[in-house]
Amino acid sequence: MRLVPLLLIIVAVAAAPASARTRAIGAPGAKPTWTPADKQAFGTSATRESRVWFTARERELTEVYYPDLGTPAIRSLEFAVAMPGTEMTVDRETLDGTGVVERLDGLNFRQTVTDRHDKWRLTKTYTTDPSHSTVLVHVRFESLTGSPYGLHVLLDPQLDNDGRDDRGRTIAGALVASDRRMASALEASIPFAATSSGYASTSDPWNDLRDDGSLDAESDARQRGNVRQAATTPLDGVGSQEITFALGFGSSHVTARRAAAASLAAGFDSLAANNSAGWQTYRQGLKPAPAAAAPALDAYETSLLVLAASEDKANPGAGVASPTMPWAWGQLTVDKKDKRSAPYHLVWPRDLYQAATAQIAAGNAAAANANLDFLLGKAQRADGHFPQNTQVSGRQKWTGIQMDEQALPIVLAWQLQRFDTATWTKLRRTAEFILRHGPETEQDRWENQDGYSPGTIAAQVAGLICAADIARRNGAEADAVRYEQVADRWASSVQRWTATSTGPYSDDPYYLRLTKDRRPDRGTRYSIGDGGPKRADQRKVVDPTFLELVRLGVKRFDDPVILNTLDVVDQRLRRTTPNGPFWHRFVYDGYGETRTGSGWRITKEGSRQTFGRVWPIFAGERGEYELLAGRPADAYLKAMADAGNGGGMIPEQVWDGRAPTSRPAGEGTFSATPLAWSHAQLIRLAWSIEAGAPVEQPSIVACRYVRAC
Repeated sequence: MRLVPLLLIIVAVAAAPASARTRAIGAPGAKPTWTPADKQAFGTSATRESRVWFTARERELTEVYYPDLGTPAIRSLEFAVAMPGTEMTVDRETLDGTGVVERLDGLNFRQTVTDRHDKWRLTKTYTTDPSHSTVLVHVRFESLTGSPYGLHVLLDPQLDNDGRDDRGRTIAGALVASDRRMASALEASIPFAATSSGYASTSDPWNDLRDDGSLDAESDARQRGNVRQAATTPLDGVGSQEITFALGFGSSHVTARRAAAASLAAGFDSLAANNSAGWQTYRQGLKPAPAAAAPALDAYETSLLVLAASEDKANPGAGVASPTMPWAWGQLTVDKKDKRSAPYHLVWPRDLYQAATAQIAAGNAAAANANLDFLLGKAQRADGHFPQNTQVSGRQKWTGIQMDEQALPIVLAWQLQRFDTATWTKLRRTAEFILRHGPETEQDRWENQDGYSPGTIAAQVAGLICAADIARRNGAEADAVRYEQVADRWASSVQRWTATSTGPYSDDPYYLRLTKDRRPDRGTRYSIGDGGPKRADQRKVVDPTFLELVRLGVKRFDDPVILNTLDVVDQRLRRTTPNGPFWHRFVYDGYGETRTGSGWRITKEGSRQTFGRVWPIFAGERGEYELLAGRPADAYLKAMADAGNGGGMIPEQVWDGRAPTSRPAGEGTFSATPLAWSHAQLIRLAWSIEAGAPVEQPSIVACRYVRAC
């Protein structure tokens, strides 16, 4: 008899509120994109159990990654403020108002958004649950006029790095999205007053809010498409001001909801404290900050955490270049073969080397060893070479061959004193690949030119000398001799191959970005790429990468050609900003925004529509050179620190003084921010200043070519 009431309840539930929720129309909706790359926050927990990372710009939460750092799963979480019942009164935070971002303890961040008319203020604090894959957002919503407002939340899921195949609905009051591989669930500490899921542009709940400032339609998006979700909170900014959101993830909507519910039950303050404690424990395992870091201490401490957060948790040692997709890379259509995003959340051996050497300097040899283990265990190909980049799993993404990326893992192994037979067996394959390939590179450091680059050759020389030492320690004397002979030949030839005596910038020899033919006195022409000149004279193209010859110990700091090239590069590429001196990558660089500030895109040869700005990493590399020359480098450390934004994120590029003038020179562009390389360079420069010389320089190379040991 007890079954009868239960059946009645089931029938009643099934029959009653179904009509209250409608089916969203207009699938699949507009084409999905990702958000701009100028992040001011990047957070995760110090635990491997919580496999979620968040990013934030000045006013909103942006890409959230799950279940690894190569897979963006959420595009954004934003808020709308409205006066209910009035048309077109939604104040969207990404369009209106000012935002201020601060890093709190560990990788907790606070974001304060104030309406441009001073009507309301939103204070959002972000953390992650160390035990679950959940991002938590505590919101304080204040009316500054005394009048009540409505607060709505908009979630834009793009699960599994693809916003074209999601479904969205409301389950037990939570906004749930799912695709074939994963799910997200947004729950709140106070129940939502209304919820809706639709498709971007067509049945978009954001448009519903714009109509009259309230969420009228309560729909579910049951077909696959570009889903957007919205919910109305009970906050009015006067009598009710605080709420916590939990954005949980899992393999299904059940596990995602469980994660969100568990995090809400644990409480925001408790989880934020646990998150902070986890990072404090991590920090205590490193060396105390060097005295030299004092003028840039906040930037130094932030950089330590950014490097740690940039490592994938499912694949130890796999550090991504940046948790972003700048410019056209965020449009999902750059690569016609694969519309899922990749740059910059990929692993580049070069960037990973930069991160690893910074970790060594900071006292985290374990992290650097994990980086090397990833390269040798998952990234290295059967013939010994390392691909241009890989997914965090080690699966090859782009197929270019960059010869500095072959050599730098060998240098890293030597710096870590990895002289064991197993490591040597793998490195030998790479050393042999370098010999077979020769000094020419298919792609230089900047990935869009082949030829003979002085910086790339410097890395190869250093790699071969380090390989020779490891070979000798393993009883492979014949290999050691071969590597040293080739390295010596290339070291003695690099000036002849890449320094011109007939160029337009000086009557004395200076190093070029590269030569196409090992004949630098010829006016050989090539297409620069990125909209640059179709036929640039190679003698007119210089870049700061030649300093690798000095920093890696192949040439002396006072070599006459080095000194002359410094003058040429400073004249052509150096820009002094209010934050300090920075340098362009090379003459005619087109990788950056347009004159109007719009994003980089692929353009026709010779169009000159996009312009590369200046890079903070060059301030760090110049600082390391200055130390070798016996001069102070503190100003370069400060310049790098000052290039960081409110949340301490250091960008790939900063504005150089050219239009748009609305963005101050020396501050970050919309390039990849944070860039792990930038943060690594700052850490390494701080320790180099402390040591009085570049800590990265392999002494075995310098002892062979530039100093007596």
